[in-house]
Amino acid sequence: MDDMQQQINDINLKLDIILNEIDKQRRLRSEMDDLKDDLMRVSKEVYDSAVLELEEVSDNIKTGDILFLFKKLLRNINNITKTFEQLENVRDFVQDAAPVSRELFNDFMMMLDEMDRKGYFKFLKEISLMTDTIVQNYSTKDVKDFGEKIIKIMDTFNNLTQPEILDKINDAIEIYKNTEFEPDKKVTTMSLIRELNSPETKKALAFLIKYLKRLSNETNVK
Repeated sequence: MDDMQQQINDINLKLDIILNEIDKQRRLRSEMDDLKDDLMRVSKEVYDSAVLELEEVSDNIKTGDILFLFKKLLRNINNITKTFEQLENVRDFVQDAAPVSRELFNDFMMMLDEMDRKGYFKFLKEISLMTDTIVQNYSTKDVKDFGEKIIKIMDTFNNLTQPEILDKINDAIEIYKNTEFEPDKKVTTMSLIRELNSPETKKALAFLIKYLKRLSNETNVK
């Protein structure tokens, strides 16, 4: 009797397992049916949308054009693949260069801050204001004339900076500094005549006359 009951229990357990599997299969089939319905509905909407979109360009495109484009894509599939690889390389390069670029940008900003603290930007602003003043008060002809004259000014400055000229200018300055312009005694006509007979005065007068003659000749030539 006990064996019979045990067999019945085993059969009931197996039946329960079978019924559970059947129920799982039924629910799975129901879910698949629902998914199929959803996919069919979405596919229909996509198809309808595609038809509407294609109708808008139907006058400008032909089926042969689409086929030609597809064939061209297939023929250039290797080139397209290489292009994507290059894009990936560029992306990797950008990722690798990002820290360096960030560091360079920080250094550049620090340099600008240093220049601002030293007054470079204020100086440039003043130069800009000065340039505006020049533009407002001088014509282009004035600037052109000044450009032509600046050559002569530079030539004069270059001559003045020659070592021998600088030595003579320094000597003249030293003489000027050490010369007493207040005479120690009363100046008379006779004393001046006596001074004219001195070698130093004769040499100075000769130099002055020679300089004036040369200056006069240069003026007449011009």
